[in-house]
Amino acid sequence: MRDDYDIIILGTGAGGGTLAYGLRDSGARILLVERGDYLPQEPENWDPRAVFDHKRYKPGELWQDAQGRPFAPGVHYFVGGNTKVYGAALPRLRREDFQALEHEGGTSPAWPIQYEDLEPYYARAEQIFRVHGESGQDPTEPPRSGPFPFPAVPDEPYIADLRHRLRAHGLHPFSMPMGVDLREGGRCIRCKTCDGFACQVLAKSEADVCCVRPALESKNVELMPNTLARRLLTDSTGRRITGVEVERNGERLVLHAANFVVSCGAANTAALLLRSANDQHPNGLANSSGMLGRNYMMHNNTALMAVHPTRVNETVFQKTMAINDFYFKGPNFAYPMGNVQLLGKLQAGMLTANQPLVPRPILQGIANRSVDWWVMSEDLPDPENRIILAPNGAIRVIWKRTNMVAHRKLVAAASRMMREAGYPVILTQLMGIDTNSHQCGTACFGTDPAQSVLDPFCRAHDLDNLYVVDSSFFPSSSAMNPALTIAAQALRVADHILNKAPGAVTAEVESR
Repeated sequence: MRDDYDIIILGTGAGGGTLAYGLRDSGARILLVERGDYLPQEPENWDPRAVFDHKRYKPGELWQDAQGRPFAPGVHYFVGGNTKVYGAALPRLRREDFQALEHEGGTSPAWPIQYEDLEPYYARAEQIFRVHGESGQDPTEPPRSGPFPFPAVPDEPYIADLRHRLRAHGLHPFSMPMGVDLREGGRCIRCKTCDGFACQVLAKSEADVCCVRPALESKNVELMPNTLARRLLTDSTGRRITGVEVERNGERLVLHAANFVVSCGAANTAALLLRSANDQHPNGLANSSGMLGRNYMMHNNTALMAVHPTRVNETVFQKTMAINDFYFKGPNFAYPMGNVQLLGKLQAGMLTANQPLVPRPILQGIANRSVDWWVMSEDLPDPENRIILAPNGAIRVIWKRTNMVAHRKLVAAASRMMREAGYPVILTQLMGIDTNSHQCGTACFGTDPAQSVLDPFCRAHDLDNLYVVDSSFFPSSSAMNPALTIAAQALRVADHILNKAPGAVTAEVESR
């Protein structure tokens, strides 16, 4: 490893991995630091019992709730971060999501940028992540500068029939934008172990495959895996980060760079900055506003299984369709409700972890006859929902549900939708604090340093050379999957670092 770098990026997920990709040809000396290793390609990748019952790829780490009770968070520490096991849904936020929106439970605040600021980067991110989709189907779809890079993932016959049934009831089902390699000669085999699983054939559009590995082809980009960032160090003025203290193979060392990017995920990013408190920053780095760790959001989520007792669902790759008819208002409800999207096909092995007392054959019989949905509503920002450090240093999540009237109405609307489509049995399960794969909001960006942690290009207000590029910057959670927005903003930040920032990396590289 070199002695020092132009940029050190902590984390290799949708934020850090995409940022490295965006900077790979800059000539800047870049070090990617990842607390995990490459996730192995092995038969267990596609084994429901190994993944869900035995939690083979979970870190074994425990966080705490507000009462100090431990729980296992929905995080994964590998090169590529949580994108290694995500469901590969890559929609854009709606145009209105960037503006202030009134909800039944409160106001979803405006972002300091508009949709138009991010649209060119959405388009680039869709190319990088090989997004398959079709425009013109969803009335809430924002304007696009061009078509999707690849055609939508086609429905299998059972789902195609369901799409027809939903349209017959006046709904507008649309093809979910998906990041899977279904190009001609692509790797995807349309298996039923995509959503929630690691891809054994690397056909999922994850940060590891689409960003980190291409970035590492540059002679100026290096990766240091199995390395945990402990704290960031500043100079005596407190205005600049001088190094990051890391732990690797039981050894502590300090890595130096001109610029630092934290991309550890909303909870871990907040925790790292809080752990980095010093005399100049007694409440944590980038926290003069007191907003660091606050406004933690993670969506209101319910899994819904619509069961037809006599009709077998033989679909293999189910996650091809979504519904936004209730996104901005619902039937007999004047406020936004959210998004409904198909899940990857549920299997008995995926259900036994949550239903251990139900015999596996019964679970398999239900799964064979179900259509499976993810019902998602916006989790509104609340400063009292926050990340703090427990006395033992563990991450403590203080979180109470928001906007639940709208979410319950969305679950009811989705249940009614499926009953009208011919499914008499509806089973639902509300997800809890541990279902936090969509976590966001702990270092919100904004124009007012007294009310935000980051500026609109994700640089910390309080420090000259610190950026945060992950879902921490979200001022609101919307009701769409966050990965593409994280990636798009990472590309926007990359352009800013290279071309627009005072004292940018470009100047440092040219001066060597």
